[in-house]
Amino acid sequence: MTSSENHSETFVLGDRTVKRLGYGAMQLAGPGVFGPPKDRDAALAVLREAVERGINHIDTSDFYGPHVTNQLIRDALAPYGDDLVIVTKIGARRGENGSWLPALSPEELSQAVHDNLRNLGLDVLDVVNLRIMFDAHGPAEGSIEAPLNALAELQRRGLVRHIGLSNVTPTQVAEGRRIAKIVCVQNQYNLAHRRDDALIDDLARDGIAYVPFFPLGGFNPLQSSILSDAAQRLGATPLQVALAWLLRRAPNILLIPGTSSVAHLRENLAMAQLDLPNDTLDALDGIAASVSSA
Repeated sequence: MTSSENHSETFVLGDRTVKRLGYGAMQLAGPGVFGPPKDRDAALAVLREAVERGINHIDTSDFYGPHVTNQLIRDALAPYGDDLVIVTKIGARRGENGSWLPALSPEELSQAVHDNLRNLGLDVLDVVNLRIMFDAHGPAEGSIEAPLNALAELQRRGLVRHIGLSNVTPTQVAEGRRIAKIVCVQNQYNLAHRRDDALIDDLARDGIAYVPFFPLGGFNPLQSSILSDAAQRLGATPLQVALAWLLRRAPNILLIPGTSSVAHLRENLAMAQLDLPNDTLDALDGIAASVSSA
């Protein structure tokens, strides 16, 4: 199967059908995902271009900015098309210096849902990911029962349609699925960081979406050279190759590459036409093992 065939596929997220190549709005905020964008008109143009080109899955959060990306989405796209699915996340807040702080109490989670509703201009949120902030550097074990119960109560009140999890371990995913229906998991995953391989396959069997972030995050120089060499052979960029590999990895993977540039957005969309030959796939699949063999 070619990557272009993968791109034409869709996946059911909650009760909505989305294209597997979506858009992540995080980069529309200012430096460090804090404050307003340098060029507001350019940010609005990116959002409109994304929807005009058929993207119907946008990932955001009211702690991007904070409030900035959601207000941009509302100003650019409201009233929203019937097929547009906006996925947001809660569980963090921003310090005055732009720091990322946990916000997992029932009161903070309720406030975050209402902030997302207000700034997006919605009456109900399609999907809300609960981001677990037990460790600033990545997933860390610990029960998620209390914050997930608080989010499930907001769902029962009709403010949230579907629930996802972000920055979680497989143990936490299993715990979460005992508490509420989980429609997606959003974690760091890419060619170099494949700790969620087994989790992705488990979720795929149960029809649950997996949404990787940082498709180029955390590569060491050796890994980067393997990716760059593959991209050069294909006449593509390393990001295009990394995204194409993710689409090939599993049918439940939904991509949300972000950019604040229309040109870069078009480059990401062009990735859908990229075919990965078997020898390139073999080289890329070896990237995760390159650290131990170096």
